[in-house]
Amino acid sequence: MGEYETVRVGIDARGVATVTLDRPDKHNAMDAAMIAELTTLADRLGQDPDVRVVVLAAEGRSFCAGGDLGWMRDQAEKDRVGKIAEARTLADMLAAWNALPRPVIARVHGPAYGGGLGLMAVSDIVIAAEGTRFALTETKLGLIPATIGPFVVRRMGEGFARRVFLTAKPFDADYAARSGLVSEVVTGDALDAAIEAECKAALACAPGAMGAAKALCLNLGGSPAADHIEATVAALADRWESDEAQARIAAFFDRSDR
Repeated sequence: MGEYETVRVGIDARGVATVTLDRPDKHNAMDAAMIAELTTLADRLGQDPDVRVVVLAAEGRSFCAGGDLGWMRDQAEKDRVGKIAEARTLADMLAAWNALPRPVIARVHGPAYGGGLGLMAVSDIVIAAEGTRFALTETKLGLIPATIGPFVVRRMGEGFARRVFLTAKPFDADYAARSGLVSEVVTGDALDAAIEAECKAALACAPGAMGAAKALCLNLGGSPAADHIEATVAALADRWESDEAQARIAAFFDRSDR
């Protein structure tokens, strides 16, 4: 699978590929490199006939803290065209994982924010440890969770999403499970066993049939349309350019530099 800077990849003899987000010092926050590497991996894993199941995991205390501070600074400095292009790279990565023709099982052991929820939303099965916390904090910065929005709303449903999209209020694994974002909540000690049980169940099924079943689910469930994705990246650019967002983002960066 090659060498990567922000993730680790391993494939066992059964065909279980484990992709581990590997920026623990940054709480596995996404930057341009991670987004590009995850996009490449979705394509490679989907085309590898030896891969039967994909486990998406993370190193360190957090699953994924959302967008990396440096990546956000870069976005803030780009013009509107640049902001839209950068948002589209994240949307394309999520779309690639959403359509990956293998079962994707997310192992969520620590906090997940912003884009981390996007990764959960495009996974087929999400196993989360008790006590895990989640949040979409974009509105605190005058922004909106636009790029991940089509995937998260589709997974959680509009009612659950409205609450966490609007007020940025953190929520727990139980709320995530009730919404459908999380498939199962287990104790931290039972997390690996639960992941293994899901892998074994998938390995007992016909690979081609699983890929076709996933495609059927995406078709019947209404996979995010291209025009929805384009609308969200434009909406995010609108927010970046608003006086409200610029003031709040500047204050956020100022606090981060202290």
